[in-house]
Amino acid sequence: MESPSIEIRRAFGFLFICVSIAVVAGAVLSEIVYQNNLPFYYYGIVWVGSFGITVGSSFRKFSKTIPLIRQRMKNSVKWPPYISAINGLCWAGPFAAIAVFPSLLQYLILLGIGLGNLATYLMMRKFSNQDNREQMIVGCIALISIPVAVFIDTQLVILQDVAVLLSRILIAISYAAGGIYARR
Repeated sequence: MESPSIEIRRAFGFLFICVSIAVVAGAVLSEIVYQNNLPFYYYGIVWVGSFGITVGSSFRKFSKTIPLIRQRMKNSVKWPPYISAINGLCWAGPFAAIAVFPSLLQYLILLGIGLGNLATYLMMRKFSNQDNREQMIVGCIALISIPVAVFIDTQLVILQDVAVLLSRILIAISYAAGGIYARR
C-alpha cells in the first residue's frame, strides 16, 4: 500500500495530465473556430467542452482523486493571511492584467501559471513542509516558456493565432511534464 503523500502526488499528476490534454484539445479546436470565422461564443463551448470531456471521460478516476487533491489543498488554509494573499496575487495578478494588456494574453497566461505554481510550491514547502516538485516543474517550465513564446511570436510566426496556439501548447507541455513527474 502506498503512503498517503505518494497517493496525493499521483492524484495531482493525474490532474495535471488531464489539464494538459484539455489545453491541447481546447487550443486546437479554438484554432479551428478561428480559421472558420465561427461566432465568438464557440470559444466558450470549445474550452468548457474540452475540460468537460476530459474530466467526464475520466470521471471514475476523478471521483477517487478529488478527496486526495482537496487534502493537499487544505494545507494552504493554515497559512498566514498575508502569505495566502501573496499566493493569490501570484495566480490572479497576471490573469487580471490581461484586461489591461490584452495583446500580451499568451505571455500573461504563462506568467500566471508559472508564478502561481512556483509560489504555491515554495509556500507549501515553507509553511506546510511539503515538497510538491511536480508543481515546481509546471511553474518553472511555464516561466521558461515565456521567452520561447516571445521568440516564436516575434521571430518565427507571422500569424498571431498560430503564436497563441503555440503558447497554449507550451502550457500543455508544462502541465504534462509536472503530471508525468508526479505519476512516476
